[in-house]
Amino acid sequence: MSYYKILGFEKEPFSTSPDPMFFYESREHDMALTNLMIELRLKRGLGVILGDVGTGKTTLSRKLYQLIKSQEGFICHMMLDPVYNDEEVFLTSLARNFDIEVAKDGPRILNLKEALEKFLFQKGVEEGKTIVLIIDEAQKLNELTLECLRVLLNYETNEYKLLQLVLLGQMELHSKLINIPNFIDRISFKFTLNPLDEYESRKMIEYRIRQAGYKSNMHLFLDTAIRAIHQNTKGYPRRMNMLCHKALKRLVMRNKFVIDEDLIKEIVGEEIQQGLHWVRQPSVIA
Repeated sequence: MSYYKILGFEKEPFSTSPDPMFFYESREHDMALTNLMIELRLKRGLGVILGDVGTGKTTLSRKLYQLIKSQEGFICHMMLDPVYNDEEVFLTSLARNFDIEVAKDGPRILNLKEALEKFLFQKGVEEGKTIVLIIDEAQKLNELTLECLRVLLNYETNEYKLLQLVLLGQMELHSKLINIPNFIDRISFKFTLNPLDEYESRKMIEYRIRQAGYKSNMHLFLDTAIRAIHQNTKGYPRRMNMLCHKALKRLVMRNKFVIDEDLIKEIVGEEIQQGLHWVRQPSVIA
């Protein structure tokens, strides 16, 4: 039997997989998500979400995708690992994922661009759809791919952009965008995700426990344990999930009922000895 079932959970509460069901909307995540949805409905074009590793960008992207797919009038595709060697490969991937037919005769890249333009105008203008492309790990985009996206953002009517693009990436994405002429000024909304404070960290832990099916009124994590978790993870959600997961496993192995500060310190101490305990300091871009 899995450890989480022994503790009364229906699902693993602290998986590091980006399951939207476990997406805790902190103040910052809620602000980012709300603003992105407003931008998409207004068809403003380009939104950028920045954040250090482990701040919740990927989970946010999955939640955004889930929200969009539940709305009528949206056509949405998500790219998870945007590594493309050249322009043709990238444009081919776009056409395939949006189910766009491309003429086989003639120059391949020209045909791809014409097919994409025709698709955007047909769906965006004639049918009134909102076409959304979400790209996670966008710091991996090379200059050629970013230039392709810049050109696609040029397709517009007098009132709105035909392609709605959301880029989520690590902090180096900002430097890449700055170095591309006429790209940075196309950003309609930019937001930087920072780690959680202690209050939000507590709420995230409690939320994930309840989402996993825990119904007991007994607190699994004592206040001192949550404080120690926040201090040792600096509020990075991914790191918090990993530490909480280890703590729950050890709880079961020792046949105990609550996680206290000593247990967290013990796990952190072992990680330090093994060279596994590392926390990046938060980066902030206005």
